[in-house]
Amino acid sequence: GTYIDRHNESPKPFIWTASAADILEKVKRARRTLNKRQSA
Repeated sequence: GTYIDRHNESPKPFIWTASAADILEKVKRARRTLNKRQSA
């Protein structure tokens, strides 16, 4: 079968290791850093 067929035979639930808030905070911080670098 295809990769998807094999994957569906033994599905594993996807688990978020970080909360969405943590991820968004990191994204915001990274954007701020990038913006600073561009304007410098």
